Amino acid sequence: MIAHGGPPKRAAAVLAVLAVMMSCVALGTMAAAQADNLKIAIDKLGKFEAPVRTAASRDVRRAPAAQAVPALITAATGHTDGYVRFRALVLLTGFNDPRAREIMATALDDPNDRLRTVAYAYFEHNKERGMAARLLKAAEKEDGEFVRPALTRALAAYGDDPEVQKTLASLVMRGQDFYRGAVIEALGDYKATYAYAPIAEVARQDGQLQEDAVLALGKIGDKRALAVLQDLQKTAPRARQPVVAAAICLLGINCESHEKFLVDTIHFAGKNLGFQDLLRASAKGLAAIAVSGRESAATALLDEGIPSHDPERSPLALGLGTLALRNTPLTVKLFAARGDLREAALLLRDAFDMLEEDFEEERFFATVRRTYWQAPQGSSDRKVADALIQVLEF
Repeated sequence: MIAHGGPPKRAAAVLAVLAVMMSCVALGTMAAAQADNLKIAIDKLGKFEAPVRTAASRDVRRAPAAQAVPALITAATGHTDGYVRFRALVLLTGFNDPRAREIMATALDDPNDRLRTVAYAYFEHNKERGMAARLLKAAEKEDGEFVRPALTRALAAYGDDPEVQKTLASLVMRGQDFYRGAVIEALGDYKATYAYAPIAEVARQDGQLQEDAVLALGKIGDKRALAVLQDLQKTAPRARQPVVAAAICLLGINCESHEKFLVDTIHFAGKNLGFQDLLRASAKGLAAIAVSGRESAATALLDEGIPSHDPERSPLALGLGTLALRNTPLTVKLFAARGDLREAALLLRDAFDMLEEDFEEERFFATVRRTYWQAPQGSSDRKVADALIQVLEF
């Protein structure tokens, strides 16, 4: 005997199954379309037109990680366009996926200079046991002009290794100036006390590397440097005096007066033609102080840079860019306190247009995106992150 309502119930069940099947088909179709769009965006990463590349990068960043990460891994390891491989590898770092590590380890030996640069930068910021030995071996043969600085910074991050100390300290005094400058800057950033003596020797010599060496002494923080810097106050050329002042400030001595000297010099150089060297050195020195965490110096960069126009705007923008990449939390904090947030973001955009720090910029973008999603709705942090995302178009 068939119960009343039996057939309608079976029909409803069939309809429910059909609905689920149709929904699955629709989802599958949508996923396929998203995958196609993602592939198209990745292919555009190598286009000549900068706006096209920027839009493509933005589309990839905003794709679901479950789709974007495998697609980027595929592109980074096998795309026919070497520049697309490079950009895919950079974008992959922004997703903080553990699978990136193996791709980076393989890229250390890739013939593509750009890929090796990204891989070195990755292991600078993602230290792991045993990597120092591999980087030292790479240093014996790496000859890429724009790759060696990234390798140098990576090595400096492993400065607790005695062999790394020996290698980097020796490189301060030999090789081409371009490479030596990168070595000295990295040693300063990583507070390499073990390299104090050769850096101090370079700081005493007038020349292209003196500025880098003077700032490095300040960053290292060894009080022995004060005697060297005081001598340079009397003997160094006028164009070096801003970085000497910045270095003394970094040692924690009379920082307020030295910071004021830098700001006053920026004012003077901005109002008088022919003093671009002073302006550039002052902006660089102010940026170094700001990166160390001194908020007043960071605020001064913004106050001076926002209303400026070229030629004085460029060095001030680069100073802000250095701060953003080296001390992102302080940058976000200061932006949150400003009423001219958009103008501050535009100054930073100018910096990023000049800088060629793809990996570091991607780390900045990833930090800002995290800040946006973690900050409460309506909070100052979310407001800052939103402004940066809109103006910098990421």
